[in-house]
Amino acid sequence: MTHVDRDRVVTALEEDWAALLDLLEGLAPEDWGRPTDCPGWSVQDHVSHVVGLEAMLEGRPLPDVELGETSHIRNDLGRLNELWVESYRSRPPAEVLADLRAVIADRRSTLAGMDEAAFEAPAATPVGEDTYGRFMRIRVMDTWFHEQDIREAVGVPGHLEGVAPAFVLDEVRLGLGFVVGKKAGAPEGSTVRFELTGPLSCRLDYVVTDRAHPTERIDREPTVTLTVPGDRLLRFVGGRATAEDAGNAVRITGDATLGGAIVTSLPYMI
Repeated sequence: MTHVDRDRVVTALEEDWAALLDLLEGLAPEDWGRPTDCPGWSVQDHVSHVVGLEAMLEGRPLPDVELGETSHIRNDLGRLNELWVESYRSRPPAEVLADLRAVIADRRSTLAGMDEAAFEAPAATPVGEDTYGRFMRIRVMDTWFHEQDIREAVGVPGHLEGVAPAFVLDEVRLGLGFVVGKKAGAPEGSTVRFELTGPLSCRLDYVVTDRAHPTERIDREPTVTLTVPGDRLLRFVGGRATAEDAGNAVRITGDATLGGAIVTSLPYMI
């Protein structure tokens, strides 16, 4: 069960919401229809998705809409998400933005009434049972990712520094262990380093025993080091770019075969 500091994660959510609202308020009406790196989704669809997830956390029922067959729906969670997206597709951007503001206000009120004990309580999360605090950290990551999807689509980079991006890296640090040990099949005894550059610069080290464990430090030269801009790594793990894009952006030092397997395995999010 993951301990997540209540005040810090609420601060990160507030930062996420403020950055997203500020971005959306500066868009022209035609920007809302721009395609994004998520197949089948426009800028407006990303906003609708965020509205829907926060609405569900407030206990609101799923929209009563019909979905056709679409290639980008891969599982039940994707179909559930699409219900909210479809329900907003015929509505003007101003209404979607108004609903986003309203549901954020409701979430702020709900979270204000929850203490640290409530954030330590067990909860069903997208990665299985954990604490409500972990669920909220995942919400920080999801909202930030969709904000970045919108920024990529409209050409307005930003929000690569702050509490929210730091929380995203905390969550991705766990996921990269799955990439290294399970997906890429790094052999026992190997060590892997991700050297992130740019605004999200940091070092993420892993040692492989029965699985790949994050570690504070590797005491010898890593088996392989992957050097990549932090913002690009997050695009890759989120499946927002091709393996060729990742291969062009990541510099591999050491075991090139293992490094190539890790690069190919980077996309792991739903």
